[in-house]
Amino acid sequence: MATTIHPSAIVDEGAVLGENCRVWHFVHISAGARIGARCSFGQNVYVGNDVAIGDNVKVQNNVSVYDAVTLEDDVFCGPSMVFTNVYNPRSAVTRKDEYRRTLVRQGATLGANCTIVCGTTVGRYAFVGAGAVVNRDVPDFALMVGVPARQVGWMSRHGERLPLPLQGQAEATCPHTGDRYVLQGAQLSLQTA
Repeated sequence: MATTIHPSAIVDEGAVLGENCRVWHFVHISAGARIGARCSFGQNVYVGNDVAIGDNVKVQNNVSVYDAVTLEDDVFCGPSMVFTNVYNPRSAVTRKDEYRRTLVRQGATLGANCTIVCGTTVGRYAFVGAGAVVNRDVPDFALMVGVPARQVGWMSRHGERLPLPLQGQAEATCPHTGDRYVLQGAQLSLQTA
């Protein structure tokens, strides 16, 4: 399947889109954007110039991926979630040279209406709940909720909550995939066979 771009979408000359992407109504992808294969951009999405997006990323309706944001492979951006790139914006003060970089690692989910404050890293397969405000780095596999976001648990790669404490020594198995996870201190890791 070839990349599909709706007639109402604008993809600026110079933007790079991988194979089999879907670009829906009223999307604007800026000239400097670098986008991998099999990505989907819902209605009214904006992608800035200084943006890198990996493969198989889904950006739902009404999301703006501003400059200085990187989304690794398999990231899910829920409807109307928000990225920022200036920590202390003022209309009368130009701060384009003060952008703080944001990194969303492989497989992370950013729930509907959540906000990712610039300068943070969201770990691999982390899950940010709907409406949460992330203002500090998020560990791999962490389940984050609230304002400001706080960790309330751990999630599997499959998107299932794991029955583990927030810290300590423990193991859990994903009931859907059989993947085994090991908690050591405050870090969760996936054990490969």
